[in-house]
Amino acid sequence: MLYYARGSKTDNITPDEVRAILKEVFDKMGPKNRVVALPPDFTRFNSYAGPITEMVYDYFQDKLTDVMPALGTHTPMTEEQIKTMFGHTPREIFRVHDWRNDVVTVGEVPVEYVEKVSEGKLHYTWPAQVNKMLLEKDIDLILSIGQVVPHEVIGMANYTKNIFVGVGGNLGINRSHFIGAVYGMERLMGRAKSPVRDVMEYARQNFIKDLPIVYIQTVLAKNYETGKMELKGIFIGDDFECFQKAADLSLETNFIMVEKPIKKCIVYLDPEEFKSTWLGNKAVYRTRMALADDGDLIILAPALREFGEDAAIDKLIRKYGYKGTPKILKDTDENADLQENLGASAHLIHGSSEGRFRITYCPGPAMSREEIEGVGFIYGDLNEMLAKYPIDKMKDGWNTLPSGEEVYYISNPALGLWAHPDRFKD
Repeated sequence: MLYYARGSKTDNITPDEVRAILKEVFDKMGPKNRVVALPPDFTRFNSYAGPITEMVYDYFQDKLTDVMPALGTHTPMTEEQIKTMFGHTPREIFRVHDWRNDVVTVGEVPVEYVEKVSEGKLHYTWPAQVNKMLLEKDIDLILSIGQVVPHEVIGMANYTKNIFVGVGGNLGINRSHFIGAVYGMERLMGRAKSPVRDVMEYARQNFIKDLPIVYIQTVLAKNYETGKMELKGIFIGDDFECFQKAADLSLETNFIMVEKPIKKCIVYLDPEEFKSTWLGNKAVYRTRMALADDGDLIILAPALREFGEDAAIDKLIRKYGYKGTPKILKDTDENADLQENLGASAHLIHGSSEGRFRITYCPGPAMSREEIEGVGFIYGDLNEMLAKYPIDKMKDGWNTLPSGEEVYYISNPALGLWAHPDRFKD
């Protein structure tokens, strides 16, 4: 059921309008005794989920008993992050999702279906796993809140991903990521339907249809004249229609088609948002379809301090590195530690250039040249690169430097997907 839909490329929905929209929808739903909210974590700060969660609290007050950020495999939010993102929402109602221990398997997508959507490449079942709290009988509304934006694993982020990955379990996350990796990232990015989405939609229809989940989906875009994020759309519903409408708008607003392949791309990773390559490799995922063969991707990462958000995954990234799909698949076939962490294998594939372009990482003092080169990237000196490519003097998009060099600058890779028409074919 679609409760509400509004959005366009030229829209700019105000906070007062959002509050009125939520009140209209919640009033129609009728009284609730216990409400649970599942917003994203701080890595999706720009999703507008923080203000929406505050508005949910303002409406339901003490009926909103639990707010569980959809961490997936990310580290728990700090007190300061919670305060910054969720404002006056009471700290005591926040819960931490433990993706390794606090999950239950509500059903298994059969091997035949996984074989079908993976084009015969994979031969395993897919466990639909969710945080055990969602199954508590006295909950009469679960609000899954988040932004629909192009995504490297599933095509378009959010909707059922927020459930089965955001508050999902180890095995389900790993296997879903691997489905996307073997299918091919460039075949699915920017698509609402993908093999990973098909598997999750099967699980939604067959295993969690009785859970009272309503999706609040946002679509945002950066206004490069003002430098501010604008809310372009809000879609509220409990099925695929809600997500499809949001995905259609996201494709219009978050997909940047460049007129020529980019020979040199400079990407900045905000220190407040990106501290690992697990997250920072959005710079790789979101630009790869725009980069020229033999091109250069230079990633300015002043706060980089680790590879994986999780200690076990960080160890695997350090051990195997971003060395290209053939080697990573071979390593996965031959090593139990990767077989048990297919999400890490998928991530290593996603972060590899496959030798088509060069990736230079420029970290701050928390990460060394040896660490960067050890995982297969080129090391760049951050201060030298900032002097050569001053981000305060460049605008998003094409820039011609005083030296005459032409570069393409991206101030936040999480906000879009860049491609050249030759590499994006429907």
